Amino acid sequence: MACPHSIHVAEEWEAVPQPQDGGKQQAWPSQDPPMTGDATDAIVATATPSPIQAGAIVSRRRFQRGTIIIRGKTPRRYGMYREDVLLPNGTFKRVRRCVLLGPVSSVSERAAWKAFQPYLDRVNSAVKMPPKSGITLETFVKEWRTNVAVNLKSSTTRAAESHLRAHILPRLGSLTLPEINTRAVQAFVAHLATGRRSRKTVENVLLTLSSILRKAKAWDYACGSFSLADITLPREGVRKEQRCFTDEEVGKILAAASEPFGTILAVTSVLGLRIGEVLALRVTDVDFTKKIIRVRQSLDAVTRQVQSVKSSASSADVPLPSQLEARLRKHLQNHDGKTNLLFINRRGRPYSANKLRASVLHPLLVKLGIPRGGFHSMRHGVTSALLADGATPAVVQKQLRHSDPRITLGVYAHVIGDQQRSAVENRSARIEQFAVN
Repeated sequence: MACPHSIHVAEEWEAVPQPQDGGKQQAWPSQDPPMTGDATDAIVATATPSPIQAGAIVSRRRFQRGTIIIRGKTPRRYGMYREDVLLPNGTFKRVRRCVLLGPVSSVSERAAWKAFQPYLDRVNSAVKMPPKSGITLETFVKEWRTNVAVNLKSSTTRAAESHLRAHILPRLGSLTLPEINTRAVQAFVAHLATGRRSRKTVENVLLTLSSILRKAKAWDYACGSFSLADITLPREGVRKEQRCFTDEEVGKILAAASEPFGTILAVTSVLGLRIGEVLALRVTDVDFTKKIIRVRQSLDAVTRQVQSVKSSASSADVPLPSQLEARLRKHLQNHDGKTNLLFINRRGRPYSANKLRASVLHPLLVKLGIPRGGFHSMRHGVTSALLADGATPAVVQKQLRHSDPRITLGVYAHVIGDQQRSAVENRSARIEQFAVN
């Protein structure tokens, strides 16, 4: 049976005429069943995946090299290859394809291959394999830990592991990935809310879950439809006022603190650096000539390992005031020079922020009668003072090295600056003028 002059589904190709001289012999495997009449309405797949069952392992599709044969009373060149079609019942069936390339008298073998190549490119083009399904979230988390978590910052991994251990896996771990949809996540949020957890805690847990599911989808796992925008979160509770050390409180603390703790606190309270950034400062990061301090790295609070800063915006230079410069020069006179770190303990190791807070800062606050606060309260105090002194949000954002100005204004919106106070005072005075009987 001769091939028609277009691509078609081969139905009766078990007996194939021998090719003419110059062609390649083509033998059709007898185990390949012919297409049935129902296949005429089949949808042609863009690639050649093997028939699969839901949840089964998908085998790698074969690369199609194709074959060119010569057949017919009037010799013509035909390109032969295989392709899978999607049947109406949802299964795939592999069929043989035949495309006419032209008469032997006018089409050389090289020209035939050139004309045949687009058909091979179409079936060999890289396409996404059918998504893998049936795997549970707990099973995928094991894969995520092996291939993703090891590349994250240790602090990020600890937070994610805490969310997984305490909230995500106990509630959602037994569900398959397609089952974790908007409805399931909304029920999960309701469960978290009943435990009297704050909105911020719920948001952090959902961000961890969303990040893991995005990675599963990127790895071609079938996942349920889930968007954070479609989730109704718990109502915001009464916002707790941020603890901010005043300038007077900081002055008393610095006067009573022993060295080098006094200098550590001075850098934190004057420049607004995070405590991990202060403890990771190197001697070379202090530039007395340009009067700047370069913030390039941070210290993990648990492992005391030097790591990158929180974000790209956190890596920046901050100005070095003259008073702080004098403190640092005096501190460097007692530096042993054995390590490049600016602050080290008696063992030559970096300080532990947790130990400094518990054994030095808090006892000092009790001694001075100052309400308790942490190192981050020093950072809040810097921002509050700058805004109260009339500094623009852009200046404060640059000093605090926030990646988004909304963070600066959102966290420190409680600060009342001089301009805001003056505006309210002026309006109040005008109203009282008209209130006179």
